[in-house]
Amino acid sequence: MSSATSTASLPSGLSVLTTFPDVLFIPEITFGGLVWILVASSKVSLPILQGWVMFVSVFCFIMSITLLCLYVCGAHGGSSSWVTLDVICQETAALFYLSAAVLEAYCTYVVRGRTSPLIMTIYQENIAAVVFAFLATLMYVIHKVYSLLRWKSS
Repeated sequence: MSSATSTASLPSGLSVLTTFPDVLFIPEITFGGLVWILVASSKVSLPILQGWVMFVSVFCFIMSITLLCLYVCGAHGGSSSWVTLDVICQETAALFYLSAAVLEAYCTYVVRGRTSPLIMTIYQENIAAVVFAFLATLMYVIHKVYSLLRWKSS
């Protein structure tokens, strides 16, 4: 086999944790979990917007953990259709997280003018959630780009 063919397949076993872009599952899960925790622990000022942020963070967290576990178990069996699934999942997560990060930033902007200590705590939690949401977006976008390159070469 040529080297292009061997790099286009998905890794299995613990090599998932040492192969780029699949190693990005770790920061995606970490940052997504932090967004989930921070939004869940703060007072919800705009339920419809922060509800979307919660949905995205929980959905992407579960999707990333599921894909990681399936890759570690070798469930893909080297099939090229799993490379396509990887691209679709990363594309969806990147788009969802971008929208969630922007909405969380807007929610934070709305709360910013208040001065009570409780509101300041909520504001600081929301700022942290925004930062981690944009970091998760960045991780998913990088993962998506390299998954697209892997898909193109498969």
